[in-house]
Amino acid sequence: MNIERHVELASNLGRSLSRLGPEDHEMAIEAAMLAGTHWLNAALHADGVAGQDEDVVHCSMLVVNMVRKYEVAEPALVSALQEIEDLRPLHVRGDVPGGADAARRAVELLDSMRLRAGQAMGSAYFIDSLQEAR
Repeated sequence: MNIERHVELASNLGRSLSRLGPEDHEMAIEAAMLAGTHWLNAALHADGVAGQDEDVVHCSMLVVNMVRKYEVAEPALVSALQEIEDLRPLHVRGDVPGGADAARRAVELLDSMRLRAGQAMGSAYFIDSLQEAR
């Protein structure tokens, strides 16, 4: 997938996230994970670390050498996505108390990912899409 499509999908998910309430914590965490994956992929493509035919689906599904490669290139993005992914078993597939707080944390992490991806991409197109997403 190309950078523009990743940005488009991440922005769409971000707009959908803004419509959710605290009771929708499962959807918020899931949407943050999906959007974050798109931001990571866009940054990796912009960095030249991953080609358009090489997209991360879940950090937990990558082989160790690929995780390491992406961590070296984009440590903050990989770390944030891993933290969001770690919220899923407890609050999306589980019923551990604190789902609304976990969703807020996922959205905070997503916001940081969006900003970091923007720095990596550094294009006017991306700046416009950020303003549109808000």
